[in-house]
Amino acid sequence: MKNLLFFYGLECEYCREMNKIIDQLISEGYDIEKLETWHNKDNEEMMVNLDKGDDPCGGVPFLLNQKTGKTICGKVSYKKLKKWAEGE
Repeated sequence: MKNLLFFYGLECEYCREMNKIIDQLISEGYDIEKLETWHNKDNEEMMVNLDKGDDPCGGVPFLLNQKTGKTICGKVSYKKLKKWAEGE
């Protein structure tokens, strides 16, 4: 499994917007695993199990850097997403 995880819903508007930024980062060499949760129960279960902590996201888009433990919930800028991917 990859260290950078992107959980999304196929029909989710914010997820589609984030997917464009994710694709840009992937094209720049970042190794991000995309996991659809609305139509894949295994991915949904994985997201629920990983979305823990003081302030859980509770939905998509949800991103987890497994190396740093840092999460992103919702739509963010390219700059913020790149920092997350780099472990900042």
